[in-house]
Amino acid sequence: MKILILHGPNLNLLGMREPSHYGACTIDEINQQLDRLARKLGAEVVCYQSNHEGGLIDRLHKADGEVDAVVFNPGAFTHYSYALRDAVAAVTIPVVEVHLSNIYAREGFRHHSVIAPVAAGQISGLGVTGYLLALRAAVAIAGEAGCDGTD
Repeated sequence: MKILILHGPNLNLLGMREPSHYGACTIDEINQQLDRLARKLGAEVVCYQSNHEGGLIDRLHKADGEVDAVVFNPGAFTHYSYALRDAVAAVTIPVVEVHLSNIYAREGFRHHSVIAPVAAGQISGLGVTGYLLALRAAVAIAGEAGCDGTD
């Protein structure tokens, strides 16, 4: 099983950008944790980050048929990118939306996600743990887990 980890704009600055909101871990450290967990789950992760909306859309399109699910932190695009929303809706693989900070406890403009209605689910506000939970969810959804959470 292969899962795409898709990081949106400014996430390349994790570890130094507003650690009070986003924590002290760098994107590389998060990716390493995801890789370790994926191996334990019998999966593989492919990680990609872009500050460009079109790059994220292109990678989502390419992922369809190449991976089994996507863990996606769209960053600020969460709140207004209908192009990304449409790309998520267009692919046939499940997409789990994830955010390090609790978008509902922050500025008002962050309270709305245009991605959530077309995502398989959303995890918000749990820091790096949220990414790990999103990976577990993506693996379970892609593997069509049974009632006990196992496949």
